[in-house]
Amino acid sequence: MSEIPETTSDAVWQSSPPGSIYDYIRVASFSIGPDGLVDQWSRRAVDLFGLTAAQVRGRDPIEVLLPVDLRPRGRRHMAEILDGKEWTGLVPFRSPAGGGAHGVAEVYVMPSETETGERAALCFVVDVRALRSIETDLAASQAIFGQSPFGFLLFGTDLTVQRANQRFAAVFGGTADEHRGRTVHDYLSRSEADRMDASLRRVLATGESAIDLQVVGAAPDSTDRRHWSINLYRVHSGSGRPIGVAGVGTDVTRRQVAAREAASARRNLALLNEASARIGNSLDLETTARELLDVAVPGFCDLASVDLYQGLLTGDEAPPGRWDAPRAEGYGDGSAALRRVAFASAVSDAPLITTPGCGSRGDTPTEVGEVHRYSFSSPCANALRAARVHSIPGEDGSLVQSTLAVPMVAHDTVVGLVQFSRAKGSEPFGERDRALAVELAARAAVCIDNARLYRREHERALILQRSLLPPGDPEAAGLDIACRYLPGNTATEVGGDWFDVIELPGHRTALVVGDVMGRGLRAAVAMGELRTAVRTLALLDLEPAEVLSALDEVARGLGSPIGAQQASRAAHKSREADLSEVYLATCVYAVYDPVTRRCTFANAGHLPPVLVEPGEEALLLDVPPGMPLGVGGEPFEEVEVELPEGALLALYTDGLVESRHHPLDEGLRAFRTALTDPARPAPGHHSPPAARRADLSRSLEDVCDHVLNTLDTRHGEDDIALLMARVQGLPLEAVGDWLLPREPRSVGRARELARALLVSWDLEALVDTVELLVSELVTNALRYGEGEIRLRLLRDRTLVCEVWDSGLVQPRRRRARDTDEGGRGLQLVGLLSAGWGSRRTPRGKTVWFELALPSGNPPAEPTVDQLLSMF
Repeated sequence: MSEIPETTSDAVWQSSPPGSIYDYIRVASFSIGPDGLVDQWSRRAVDLFGLTAAQVRGRDPIEVLLPVDLRPRGRRHMAEILDGKEWTGLVPFRSPAGGGAHGVAEVYVMPSETETGERAALCFVVDVRALRSIETDLAASQAIFGQSPFGFLLFGTDLTVQRANQRFAAVFGGTADEHRGRTVHDYLSRSEADRMDASLRRVLATGESAIDLQVVGAAPDSTDRRHWSINLYRVHSGSGRPIGVAGVGTDVTRRQVAAREAASARRNLALLNEASARIGNSLDLETTARELLDVAVPGFCDLASVDLYQGLLTGDEAPPGRWDAPRAEGYGDGSAALRRVAFASAVSDAPLITTPGCGSRGDTPTEVGEVHRYSFSSPCANALRAARVHSIPGEDGSLVQSTLAVPMVAHDTVVGLVQFSRAKGSEPFGERDRALAVELAARAAVCIDNARLYRREHERALILQRSLLPPGDPEAAGLDIACRYLPGNTATEVGGDWFDVIELPGHRTALVVGDVMGRGLRAAVAMGELRTAVRTLALLDLEPAEVLSALDEVARGLGSPIGAQQASRAAHKSREADLSEVYLATCVYAVYDPVTRRCTFANAGHLPPVLVEPGEEALLLDVPPGMPLGVGGEPFEEVEVELPEGALLALYTDGLVESRHHPLDEGLRAFRTALTDPARPAPGHHSPPAARRADLSRSLEDVCDHVLNTLDTRHGEDDIALLMARVQGLPLEAVGDWLLPREPRSVGRARELARALLVSWDLEALVDTVELLVSELVTNALRYGEGEIRLRLLRDRTLVCEVWDSGLVQPRRRRARDTDEGGRGLQLVGLLSAGWGSRRTPRGKTVWFELALPSGNPPAEPTVDQLLSMF
């Protein structure tokens, strides 16, 4: 016999804790001597029968254990046993003690010999109830283990498979017995196996079960990724000793797929909800493109870019990507010029990408802001041409796994292309992702197309608005004028602000500032109509309050269709007018007379004018505001203010002083401060009122610039109109004013006065014409007028002659008959003057004519045809 190695011998003979089958069945033993009496009684027998060794040793086991009726049969079997016969059977037993055990025992008797060669017996006894319990447990265990629809493994303490059921073998191949001795590394990838091994060791060491441990792997001969849910728990022997770990596995791949699809659907819905909230908040093309990428990266993809047609960005009228209509050259085939307006990346080492086959310059990435073209046969050009999404796989060695080239379609028009890319390692695009990509691109495309249409309307409204403003720098007699107009930025719609400077007869000037409520092309058109109406009414030389009253009627008629204006007025009179159909506007109308330096104001709901007198603080003029134009029903009041020489008058719109970031009073106070003190103190410093005095030595242009640079106008939240006028007045030597009695000799006296004054002004070239026309006007005043006659000559940029009387009948130019001796005076005035007219005054009327000052060339004489036209 070969020598057993020491290590093996130690392993065989070392003491092992209980844990065998005997721990469950509790085998008891005792021995019978040659005399048929008990001589050995084990401790297990004490537990089984409830009798101590002292109570049994030296006694007949038949008498002790068997009932009375079974004792004769027992003695016969005992004789056979002592005769050397083995015996196995079931024996009812009872304990002599009143509370002892009783039942049926399975007894196995083996004959033995004593040291002297006498016959004896060794008995092993098992309680039949324990055996039946073990059989039941084994049957149940086998049913659960073998017939379970779940994969079942039993790992030993060395973490090798001790047993596997048929369900597990059906998934991983072979028979159940062939899996004995394997480890988790034989079934899973290294990372998953290490994680599973760590869980097994933790369960074996702590006894804490692992519930729903998610494991990913693939069955043999299959590439499909499977998901299993594993439950691990520690298994103990009958004595409580850990003998291994049981694992129950369930294939939850379908559940994972369903959960992943549900999560994807929730993510897509969340992305669409976010897209609705974040895309289209700005009417700017580039901003809308960036908003799309802010939603898509990294929530939907890892990299993305947006290309828009260059023609769309430059404002071309022809939509570049309309595929159901004839195309311009280069459009519609997908190779038209595009500009990259936005790019976003969630991958730090890949700031730019080039989609395979779509690079305009080979593999060189396209920079943001760069204009480029896709080749005709490229996938991106095909996507634009077909207006359908294209999936483009990434190249080997590239960071990108795949790309979706999605055309941006709005109202049957392709406005650009968006590319969504996912890096390698990310989940590939699925059908749901394609649908989501199309939806995101479509929403952004609609917003971009709306921004394009808005920008086109905004530009048209701006052109219209600017075309209606006074061209160049306005000029007026007795006034130095400066003006500024700042339209709102592209983020705001065009407003209805306007200003105007209108020359009136007698070298008077009308100053107008107004603001139509509302925005857009509608407001700009209304502004143009009101401005035209103001100019028309100003030519009638009406009083400021009358001009605003007539303008109010015009404003109320703008919102009503033709034929419905009378009904609208009737409804207004009954206080049931629908103001939603009325254009509302505010306006200040002022008329300045340079001779008297008086200015008459009327206000229709507008902000008050500001007056800055030399050496004084800026003041808000107390002009009754009245109701806005278009409301109607209320008369307008007039206020006449005498303006000192050198005073500064400022008219403005609310965009200059009003903002949602500060109250109106604060804006007005800042405006007055900027007008009073050009060297405005720093914010937070308030100089005392006595120190704030206007310095009017600076030019009006500098004052305008200072005001706009000083005030917080919020970068064009609203249109701004600013009209400033510095009062100069006509010098006394430029005015001739006389009262003439109502008698015929006043005609000659008027000629003499006019001739003398013109000579003193070095205007001898106009003497003859002025004498003739003054004679005609004074003669008409004597013939058709009333009261005293007043003659006034004014010299400024032109020469104006005015004849006043108290009559209310306005002169009317008519064509005289050939036989008439008179009636040609006004025809002669109209022929020889640059302009003539009449206006009402508080005490009668004024008839005037105007002549241009001589430029060095002799004045043109009337032609024969012009003279004959009077007959």
